[in-house]
Amino acid sequence: MDIESLRDYCLSKPAVEETLPFGPDTLVYKVGGKIFLLCGMNSEPLQFNVKCDPEKAIELRERYDCVQPGYHMNKKHWNTIVVDGAASNTLLKEWIDDSYELIVKSLPAKAREQLKGNKK
Repeated sequence: MDIESLRDYCLSKPAVEETLPFGPDTLVYKVGGKIFLLCGMNSEPLQFNVKCDPEKAIELRERYDCVQPGYHMNKKHWNTIVVDGAASNTLLKEWIDDSYELIVKSLPAKAREQLKGNKK
């Protein structure tokens, strides 16, 4: 996965907005105004942060060297994923999906209903 395919994948999800609130070098993807993925545009190899269930976060960090505690994030709830080939694109997308769904579930009921109407 490269930064363009990451970007395309994130933007393919319903009601996602791409922002640059931390400056021109950090892409931030939000749903319902809440962040589900951050990505530095200049990191080599590509790295991104995703939200994760705390128990699953620990399990993933123990199982995959490419999964680390969230850099500059709450390490209980966020993982940094290093795209170094250790995890398949399918797994990377699964972790992105999990992050997106965690944020959607945290939205107020009215916002979740609006999202259902915006499915692409």
